[in-house]
Amino acid sequence: MEQLLKSDFYFELPQELIAQDPLEDRSSSRLLVLDKRTGAVSHHVFREVADFLHPGDCLVLNNTKVIPARLLGEREGTGAHVEVLLLKRREGDVWETLVRPGKKCRPGTRLLFGDGLLRAQVLEVVEEGNRLIRFEYEGIFEEVLDRLGEMPLPPYITHKLKDKDRYQTVYAKYEGSAAAPTAGLHFTKELLRQIEEAGVEIAYVTLHVGLGTFRPVKEENVLDHHMHSEYYEVTEEAAEKINRTRERGGRVICVGTTSCRTVESAADETGRVQPGCGNTEIFIYPGYRFKVLDALITNFHLPESTLVMLVSALAGRENVLNAYQEAIRERYRFYSFGDVMMVL
Repeated sequence: MEQLLKSDFYFELPQELIAQDPLEDRSSSRLLVLDKRTGAVSHHVFREVADFLHPGDCLVLNNTKVIPARLLGEREGTGAHVEVLLLKRREGDVWETLVRPGKKCRPGTRLLFGDGLLRAQVLEVVEEGNRLIRFEYEGIFEEVLDRLGEMPLPPYITHKLKDKDRYQTVYAKYEGSAAAPTAGLHFTKELLRQIEEAGVEIAYVTLHVGLGTFRPVKEENVLDHHMHSEYYEVTEEAAEKINRTRERGGRVICVGTTSCRTVESAADETGRVQPGCGNTEIFIYPGYRFKVLDALITNFHLPESTLVMLVSALAGRENVLNAYQEAIRERYRFYSFGDVMMVL
């Protein structure tokens, strides 16, 4: 493939369709089902998702947990406001962060949060202007963070989140994400139990979502875009469930682009998922041949984003853009707290 243009994935989205708040009942989101072969769409409620799963299928969920990674504080000595977003723990109490305003936070700058409950020093500037920061505190870092930190909601959500747990899946387990795997936000424990009782296997994998997931594609030729790196882990149990499903002729259905990127990264050339952990920079766009995934449950994504490109790799660009136009006509809610789409 010579060229794939970013503008090929553009669509016009009315601002008012960007969901600002989560629904009271997680499973009451609307569900648009897209047939990847014919492009046909149908409209449902998310709790009906079980109707599209068959005994012998395997549902793959990302059990990462979002940390309250947004810290509001001040520069020591000046009292000037500063915002720090934790991106990745490098080692011990040293974190790679995104700092605003960055220009004022040169190496050596000291920062205070929560009246000094948490203190920090900027160590160095690394790639893309991120800062390495060392934190100082009494007690346990996670507890201090839970007290002072806010959920790092995407920039297009302007409302304040009333309940931290609503930007967390009901099966979130391992802390490390700067953003939620949002396709999973629609599941309730009851719905998952119902799905398992219907003979569907559930496999949990872990991919810690970085803020790179919101980073716009700047290159007009998509193939020149450099994908961000994220840490993933696949247990022996999860790999076994997925491989067993494929051997028996069942479908592997990933919940979210993060679960999809995890299983595709962990698979060998024959499509067998290998247990283990590592970092992935996999970039999935039209032309990609899926090794493991058969179907996908995913939210509605930003125009020209790597996420729309991934969905287009599975269902075809025209099918996806037509389905998005249908969703806009039907006033579906978009992005992190929005409605959901299933590609079969």
